[in-house]
Amino acid sequence: MSRKIWVFDTTLRDGEQVPGAKLNLYEKVEIAQQLKKLGVDIIEAGFPASSQGDFNAVKAVAEKVGNTSDIMITALARAVKADIDSVYHAVKHAQNPMIHMVLGTSDIHVEKKFSKSKDQILQIGVDAVKYAKTLLPQVQYSTEDASRSDFEYLWKTIEAVMKAGATMINVPDTVGYAEPEQWGEMIAKLNYRMKNLDDSVLLSVHCHNDLGMATANTLAAIKNGADKVECTINGIGERAGNAALEEVVMAMKTRGDVYNVFTDINTKEIMNTSRLVSSFMGLDVQVNKAITGDNAFAHSSGIHQDGLLKSREAYEIVHPEDVGLEDMELVLTARSGRHAVKNALLKLGFKEFTEDEFEGIFEGFLKLADSKKEVYNHDLYVIVESYYEKSEKNNPNGESFSDQFYDIDDLQIISNASFPSASVKMRKGQEVFKASAVGSGPIDALYSAIAHVTQIPVKLVEYNINSVTRGQEALGKVKITVEHEGEKYIAKAADTDILKASALAYINAINSIIVAGLQPKQEKKIATV
Repeated sequence: MSRKIWVFDTTLRDGEQVPGAKLNLYEKVEIAQQLKKLGVDIIEAGFPASSQGDFNAVKAVAEKVGNTSDIMITALARAVKADIDSVYHAVKHAQNPMIHMVLGTSDIHVEKKFSKSKDQILQIGVDAVKYAKTLLPQVQYSTEDASRSDFEYLWKTIEAVMKAGATMINVPDTVGYAEPEQWGEMIAKLNYRMKNLDDSVLLSVHCHNDLGMATANTLAAIKNGADKVECTINGIGERAGNAALEEVVMAMKTRGDVYNVFTDINTKEIMNTSRLVSSFMGLDVQVNKAITGDNAFAHSSGIHQDGLLKSREAYEIVHPEDVGLEDMELVLTARSGRHAVKNALLKLGFKEFTEDEFEGIFEGFLKLADSKKEVYNHDLYVIVESYYEKSEKNNPNGESFSDQFYDIDDLQIISNASFPSASVKMRKGQEVFKASAVGSGPIDALYSAIAHVTQIPVKLVEYNINSVTRGQEALGKVKITVEHEGEKYIAKAADTDILKASALAYINAINSIIVAGLQPKQEKKIATV
């Protein structure tokens, strides 16, 4: 019979320990609300004893997100009375609160960090649990650095704190030292002993990614009896991060034949949660990261695209719709094959061209792809119409569409503290437009100037920039998300000039909106090869 795995999210505590990822109260509450929508069982909202600001944030999460009994709110404490009191006073406002405390069990922690004997540390832990139990019924005890601990001492500690009243035992691989096979064997032994002592106590794991094995170790623990997993969104956390919630959950769901477990996670909220965390923390998700990376469901290889168009199962084991994306993305590049280009043209309404006509269009596509790296839908309109113009053949479209798209001829941007401003020269078909604008910063001024030309109302939802190469001539890649009439459009562009890349990305987004507006109007007849 399939068993439930509890999901404990520590994005707001361990995830926030990433340098520069500090969240304010409003941001913590917003992420916690999204985590609740995602369906996590427990939210660790912070470390209240660390600062008054974090105490207030944990308290706000407890009040505003923990106001129903279907989610547990906790926070971290060291095994000292003051920390435990701080957690209690912050989380007690939730309907289902828990105190979480941590104390090391490895020789390194006991002897080097605390300079005490093992018996002294064990007694401190027992006393802390007993005190916490006088405040709340739910208490979790974490045996820090468990993966490097002497097993019998680790078990002695767990046995003692269970008898003292701990309701959850968390076994952390604090420094990512564990190896899946050994870790699984250790969890199996602990699970056997714990279930014989008190089968109502949950066994949990908390794995770090220092050697890139956090997800593998977490899954090994599940196979060997762990009841609960501690994760973060996008795998963020100390040093190399934690086990990524989305990876662990989707592995369990996709390989149900192996794990035979389930969670209460609403996987369709994974991408929304990932993007919110990334935006608030200012931490870009690695593009090739499993599940939530930009390229996780994007395909540019011609062989892969051809296989996917014939059968999605050929190269897709997780459907993008399952994690909250609309569909897989077939990125048109010079590596794309004929099948992918033909499919993109069909989606735009282009049908019925001869084999020779398609080959001519495909040749134009390859030339543009070599120079532009990535080809957009509006580029396809231009390619098709350019082919018929150059070959002096009759264009079956009847109507010209390529002159409805915008391009940029020139731009000038002035960045200063008083009046950031931008001027643009743009082209739409044979028409040339010029506009200038001021803004709160150079990008705001640039986008205001472009908006003045296009007259298409859009809301900038997200703006990201990163370097894709190194050195003084590094390419800057800009990715933006805009919203128009309730629909979101994502566009990218790269250039050694990041301001030009920003302009190109915005124009690509505008042209995507124009393409979407053209769809209902057309009845193209340029044919299937």
